[in-house]
Amino acid sequence: MLQFDRISLAEQTESLRAEVREFLKDNDQHFPLPISDFTTGHDPEFSRKVGDKGWIGMCWPQQYGGSERSFFERYVVTEELVSAGAPVSAHWIADRQSGPLLLRFGTEQQKQTYLPQIARGEAYFSIGMSEPDSGSDLASVRTTAVKEGDQYRINGTKIWTTDAHRNHYIICLVRTEPPSENRHAGLSQIIVDLKNDGAQAKPIKNIAGNEEFNEVVFEDVMVPADRIVGEPGNGWTQVTSELAYERSGPERFLSAYRVFVELVRACGESPAPHEAAAIGRIAAHFMTLRRMSISVAGMLENDKDAVVEAALVKELGNNFEKEVVEVARLAAPMAARSPRFRDTFEQTLLLSPSFTLRGGTREILRGVIARGLGLR
Repeated sequence: MLQFDRISLAEQTESLRAEVREFLKDNDQHFPLPISDFTTGHDPEFSRKVGDKGWIGMCWPQQYGGSERSFFERYVVTEELVSAGAPVSAHWIADRQSGPLLLRFGTEQQKQTYLPQIARGEAYFSIGMSEPDSGSDLASVRTTAVKEGDQYRINGTKIWTTDAHRNHYIICLVRTEPPSENRHAGLSQIIVDLKNDGAQAKPIKNIAGNEEFNEVVFEDVMVPADRIVGEPGNGWTQVTSELAYERSGPERFLSAYRVFVELVRACGESPAPHEAAAIGRIAAHFMTLRRMSISVAGMLENDKDAVVEAALVKELGNNFEKEVVEVARLAAPMAARSPRFRDTFEQTLLLSPSFTLRGGTREILRGVIARGLGLR
């Protein structure tokens, strides 16, 4: 049964929204491209500024560098940063899911070591889930971590690891036990230092000419045993709970938002009928997905299981992000005369093939949704 409760953001979040907008206005020199995709713009200086404002790790306890604010306040900050096209990719994964994962499952030592650095905007994490030839089938993970004394020896390859060539750490899903009939058994998560442990990050250039994605190769990489996150063998439970954070935020339907903004701006106050229809269609979808995403934020605020609802937000949201580009293209003959619209549209179009891949393909997401609804 789906649980999209009707939730409204509290009035006090509007003062926070105004504060974020003023901050973005004061720091617009950091915005390299007029796009709103959260994977672009790895800017450590900007991330440290966001950390100084207390907008990283917002919901975490103060003892770990957090601000003990609500998921709704975090939602407002996320919404404003992404919709403005801020360069957030350096701290994004650490804030969105690596930090919450450590907060929930990590040891006290791990929390004290990593969380304050993340909250200051000084430590950046990548995700080590997907592997070559396995797609989104995480249960087929082949990367191994073999215990040798007080260390683990890691061998294998991860792929689609955003910013691994720039980031400090990666949390890898590995096999700490041989495969068995239970494909979900024997999996664990372990923290690897990308700068010092010997892992090789190899950037993959995309059609936009950028190098956000990487292949990360582990050849006899030795990692201290105290870097295991949670209990050995509990990796499947941990990684599926982590995906609720990855799949439900507003970044899952705002990646093409700047295209919409520039389309509206270019069409002006008196759009042609077909332009008005396109704008209305996109706006209606945005509003619906936003309500669903805020509802998931409410579930996370109340520590509810949001795996199925988060998967649905991502499935609908990422398909919609691609649709925004196509609808804008069909409505664009007049709008195309705007150089800013063209720049935004072209950059987003080049990035759009990744929208329905990252965080789980549509086939995997639909499987999660179907199981959650008891359809399979």
